[in-house]
Amino acid sequence: MPSAIRSLWASLALGALATVTRPAPVHAQFLETKVISLEAAKKIAAAGEAEALKRNWTVAIAVVDVSGGLIVFHRIDDVQTGSLDIAIAKARTAARFKRPTRALADAVTKQGNTGIIAIQGVVPLAGGLPISVDGKVVGAVGVSGMTADQDEIVAQAALEALH
Repeated sequence: MPSAIRSLWASLALGALATVTRPAPVHAQFLETKVISLEAAKKIAAAGEAEALKRNWTVAIAVVDVSGGLIVFHRIDDVQTGSLDIAIAKARTAARFKRPTRALADAVTKQGNTGIIAIQGVVPLAGGLPISVDGKVVGAVGVSGMTADQDEIVAQAALEALH
């Protein structure tokens, strides 16, 4: 076999080997996720606030990202101060557990799974709802200040602002 052809075959073999052993591009090692923008978080909180004011309810409203990091917090005048932390905790619980906080409340009250209350940072009270985009949880809204059912009504109205 002529040396030119041997060189060509050797080059092709080395090229194929390099293709097989080359590490994946850096971007292939990361997941692409959607995040809640500040503008969307403001819209969510404003819709919740409007619903609460329409009903003459004093609540605190928190919007968090998927890890529970606070993005926006609204506090209606005269809301009880205990509700401030609870609204944030409800939002964080819904985001981190990727489910409405009512599901955790029902697990405790209807199924007797009292172990849930021992989990640090979990608030098993209705009023926290996850925010999903394309089937993936990207954050949550939490509301506190009224009864848990009323808080959930405000949280649902807040989520409807995205539609």
